[in-house]
Amino acid sequence: MRIGLALRQLHRDETDLAEGLLHLSERHRVDHEVFHLARDLAGWSADHVRRIAEVAPAYGEDLDPDAVGESRLAERVRERLGDALGRSSAPELALLRDLREVYLQAQGVSVDWELVAQAAQGIRHHDLLDLTRRCHPENLRQARWANAKLKESATQVLLS
Repeated sequence: MRIGLALRQLHRDETDLAEGLLHLSERHRVDHEVFHLARDLAGWSADHVRRIAEVAPAYGEDLDPDAVGESRLAERVRERLGDALGRSSAPELALLRDLREVYLQAQGVSVDWELVAQAAQGIRHHDLLDLTRRCHPENLRQARWANAKLKESATQVLLS
């Protein structure tokens, strides 16, 4: 069985999504909605990473439950970059680019969850299926938020 490989990929992609959301949050900290909501959504992915790591040993994988994190130095660098972008002439274009990236990451994670769910159904592993039923809807919410924020911002940004 290659379910362990799918879990490793899902773990990596959820980690990347969490980091992408944290990056979005820091770069656009002047937009309080983006700053706070992106951080909350990153927390969901960090929780997913922990949950994936908990079930992974049953499928031959040893994954880091704390793969999502920020060093203080990286946080300060992102903070300064976010402040600089907040004062630059085109932070709105950067917001669209970053939201697009998060949306694409979230959609990729959704595919990963679908693959794992199908495998769990095929082998009738209820613990793994329960995990997908718990985490995949939150991931879909992350993608819907990024998409809605893109739609909300696109017209104003691109026509101004």
